[in-house]
Amino acid sequence: MEWNTSNNNKEKMTVINGSHFSNLEGFYEEVSRLFLKDENWKVGTLDGFDDLLYGFQGEIIWKNSQKSKKELGFNLTKEFYETKIRQGKPFNIELIQQKLNELMEGNGQTLFEILIEIIESHKNIKLILD
Repeated sequence: MEWNTSNNNKEKMTVINGSHFSNLEGFYEEVSRLFLKDENWKVGTLDGFDDLLYGFQGEIIWKNSQKSKKELGFNLTKEFYETKIRQGKPFNIELIQQKLNELMEGNGQTLFEILIEIIESHKNIKLILD
């Protein structure tokens, strides 16, 4: 993690490097390494990633974001939903099937878009796609 101490010690700058991962598990490892280096837990779900961002204030720069956009795109998202449907409980299969159908029809979000939406839902974070 890189610290930006110019204005306020609470303001941080973190760089997520898309060249460090090519799938969702790799993304979770990257953000766990960046945000949780002194903690004894790791991010392993989209909800966990959202939870991790509470309390973070500052900038997140996503380097190689176009690579991530491609790799966390349609194919991986389709596989993500299909795996959850195969696993069944505790997942809401109807909801996941609906999300898969939306994706297949060209209306659904990719994993990359979901991650961006999660980050942008935190008003105390400025996201820069590089």
